[in-house]
Amino acid sequence: MEYRDIQNCPIRKAFHVLGSKWIFLILLDLEKPKRYGEIRKSIPDISEKILIEKLKLLEKHQFIIRKNYNEIPPRVDYSLTETGKEVLKLVPILASIGENL
Repeated sequence: MEYRDIQNCPIRKAFHVLGSKWIFLILLDLEKPKRYGEIRKSIPDISEKILIEKLKLLEKHQFIIRKNYNEIPPRVDYSLTETGKEVLKLVPILASIGENL
């Protein structure tokens, strides 16, 4: 695969989704399935608008699953897909880089 073709580079595509500062925090938080309110409490400095936007993006690209229960009051759980779990393998590498910056 040629990575120098900037327009079609797979790295560019990955960073389009994963490049946000919030994405890895959300994925890390979802190592165990959680409800929306639990995610908000775990990442208190993310705005509600951005959290909703990033959850939709992660769901669209199949990094997470949104399970909607047909209950009253409504209940929704978020969990990682296999792809989401694969992305978490990058965390130790990114943490090591961050520690050395």
